[in-house]
Amino acid sequence: MTEVSTVDIEEAARRIAATGDSAPRVARDPVNLPMIHHWLDAMGDTNPVYERDGLAPPAMIQVWTMPGLRRPTGVTDPFAEMLAALDDAGYTSIVATNSEQSYHRYLRQGEVIEVRTRLSDVVGPKRTALGEGYFVTTESTWYSGTEAVGTMLFRVLKFRPSGQAPVAKPAGDVIRPVVSRDTKFFWDGTALNELRIQRCRACGELRHPPGPACPTCGALEPGYVVAAGTGEIYSYVVHRHPPVPGRELPIVVALVALTEGVRMVGEVRGVEPDEVRIGAPVRVEFVKVDDDLTLPAWRLA
Repeated sequence: MTEVSTVDIEEAARRIAATGDSAPRVARDPVNLPMIHHWLDAMGDTNPVYERDGLAPPAMIQVWTMPGLRRPTGVTDPFAEMLAALDDAGYTSIVATNSEQSYHRYLRQGEVIEVRTRLSDVVGPKRTALGEGYFVTTESTWYSGTEAVGTMLFRVLKFRPSGQAPVAKPAGDVIRPVVSRDTKFFWDGTALNELRIQRCRACGELRHPPGPACPTCGALEPGYVVAAGTGEIYSYVVHRHPPVPGRELPIVVALVALTEGVRMVGEVRGVEPDEVRIGAPVRVEFVKVDDDLTLPAWRLA
């Protein structure tokens, strides 16, 4: 790692910001119904307007121009360039802090859109609970032809972790989850061999992962219920690479649809990858790592 001074970071930020909008990144595919179907299924959105009127959900706008695993070469990316400068300065960790999207109109099936991004602001160094870092803000605009159809302000914190930061740390060979005020009830439950699902005390809506506000009614009254610990495999991946601390690969990681109606990610244990099927019934088991951590996992029922 090359040591980079605060002055160097400020100069890099000025230089990158001065270049203005990046070259357009054109969507690989037109707005299309198969991808809309995948989105609607994943989000549980049953609004008929999209198929009926040939429209795309507005919140999909970022999906169309995501570069995928094979990122194009020779394309300017002010966001990646600024992050690389901060990596060189030792600010190697990152957490997203803001994402504000605006949609000017619905996209229609068959449209080909493109996105252009500019570096808006770099502020720091700032002392945070995670460690010292810089807040990096970009602004992206999506176009259909010459018409702007949506915008996004996106901000991240690039930071150098401090010793007191609540970041994931290994316990032996096992990566520990971050425990926050919103998730403490869940991990307190696993310690008691309980699978807890957050429930809004105002409207009764169940949700996972947990959060401070109910997405249905907006109330700040989180409670929980204890799940039966049963469900079925909604989707899964077989993880073969890269290595995972404390795990012998391959491992099966599944998205489990719980009997109560929410979905939860976890490892499927005691099974060969070719034995796993979508729709297979599973039951929770609790894996005690140490006195402070018990992880939920799944076995075929």
